[in-house]
Amino acid sequence: MARDLGLEELLREELGAISGLSEKSMFGGRAFLLDGNLLCGARKDGMLVRLGKGKDGWALSLPGAAQMLSGGRTMQGWVRVGADVYGDDDMRHRLLEAAMTFVRSLPAK
Repeated sequence: MARDLGLEELLREELGAISGLSEKSMFGGRAFLLDGNLLCGARKDGMLVRLGKGKDGWALSLPGAAQMLSGGRTMQGWVRVGADVYGDDDMRHRLLEAAMTFVRSLPAK
């Protein structure tokens, strides 16, 4: 799957000043990790955010939002949103803040 360089840049701009952030190729796109734990990702088909099991209902109600699929398997707690959602600065920020809150609750790797 082709990468979405524009989305990757948006995520770098939003997350760039956060200590403990790293990137790697994953999920057919670019993954962003916080203290070694997956936080979010950029793929051609949208932005992935890790909100945690049972904490994703509000995000799944967004237009076009869906649970992430990996190898045909539903990934609980992960949501994929399209450009109409992540292109809204406030909504992108809200999703990333929720993802950071969850990921910061995990032990560092």
